[in-house]
Amino acid sequence: MKIRVRADLVYRFDPPTDAIYKIQVAHWPGQTVLEESLTTTPAIDFIQDEDEEFGARTLRAHLSGEVALTYQAVVDNGVLKGLPPVTVQHDWNDLPAEVLTYLNPSRYCPSDQFGRFAERTFGGTVGGDRVLKILEWIKAEIDYEPGASDSETTAARTFIDRAGVCRDFTHMGITLCRASGIPARAVSAFAHQLDPPDFHAIFEVWLSNGWWLVDPTGLAPVEGLVRIACGRDAADIAFLTTQGSCQLVRQSVTAEAVWSEKTPSEESEESEAFG
Repeated sequence: MKIRVRADLVYRFDPPTDAIYKIQVAHWPGQTVLEESLTTTPAIDFIQDEDEEFGARTLRAHLSGEVALTYQAVVDNGVLKGLPPVTVQHDWNDLPAEVLTYLNPSRYCPSDQFGRFAERTFGGTVGGDRVLKILEWIKAEIDYEPGASDSETTAARTFIDRAGVCRDFTHMGITLCRASGIPARAVSAFAHQLDPPDFHAIFEVWLSNGWWLVDPTGLAPVEGLVRIACGRDAADIAFLTTQGSCQLVRQSVTAEAVWSEKTPSEESEESEAFG
């Protein structure tokens, strides 16, 4: 699917502080950036980095005052499929070494506290079947409620409060999968048909020798997801991280399917007319 994504971020950095953005589409196998642009007001000389393993890209700078940033891209995200229940869960001895870290507890996902609960609630299921049962439990037990959590909320807190937003649903899903012996990690994404539109937090699990994306909120179809970054939990995928405080002025994020076929020159002309 071809998807046009756009992020308009306006923040005030007062006092001045170091900042890191993760908003650009990742260079990930099966996901192709057809065109993109980045503009800022005032002009910012960002240091740009790319993670060799995940293709995630970061923008770094020391920022002051009001900064407006616009990123836009047209992306072919390939063919993404939903998780089948027959996907196989691997013995830990058969996992790739780089996957092992996603079995461990992390800052927002204290999976070592949920082993007994996972076994009592989902026992008798394995692999894709267990992940789907975990998603069913989250849908039934956790309310999607903006304002019910904050940047410090962990899966343990969400388990008690039974409410949160996409990052909390994702932390809950990761925690229960890891507690079940299934590697799981957080993913940030642009999401087609997400309502209201925003950056979206989802997660992926390692089954049948590959990563499978799932959306624990059920708010966006998997085939319309465009990957930005991935990591252990929200601490690794935040779209904006600052050393000091900053203030939101305004923000909008969109992801729209490109249905019509256009020539490269037509798409280029259209991209110049964005905004």
